[in-house]
Amino acid sequence: MATITGKIKRKYMAHYIDSATTGTASYVRLGTDLEEFNIEMNANVEKKKNILGENSIAIDSYEPQSSVEPYYAVVGEPLFERLLSIAEERLTLDDLKTSVVDVHLWEEDATTAGSYVAYKEDAIIEVSSYGGDQTGLQVPFNIHRTGNRVKGLFALATKTFTAD
Repeated sequence: MATITGKIKRKYMAHYIDSATTGTASYVRLGTDLEEFNIEMNANVEKKKNILGENSIAIDSYEPQSSVEPYYAVVGEPLFERLLSIAEERLTLDDLKTSVVDVHLWEEDATTAGSYVAYKEDAIIEVSSYGGDQTGLQVPFNIHRTGNRVKGLFALATKTFTAD
């Protein structure tokens, strides 16, 4: 990949989600059909005013989440199969667990070609609806990040994450 300097284009912040239900992770890159994808941090902000009239602000946690909408169904695509299973079988609890990886494609590892700085985190998939309009079958979903964030490297060729 080319050396990136200056402002970073959006395509260089890659987001992957594990579509496997068991065993070895099978990461799929999010982005097709998405014009926008944000990780909403949802900080827990505590504001106080003391008797001196001073403001005190503390952030003690985050509840990050993202919405993937639209998500168009593609026959044979592993993420679609996982999402349809969640919706059709009304899966709950541990059956919704997955992991996500945010990859910095502007930070290639100096010693491992094709590997980039990345952060992996546990998550829950929430299918918000399924159906859609005449443009195609849609299965929009939310990703609720649950913690255990780990820094490491993500190999693009094999789509594997290795923790530092």
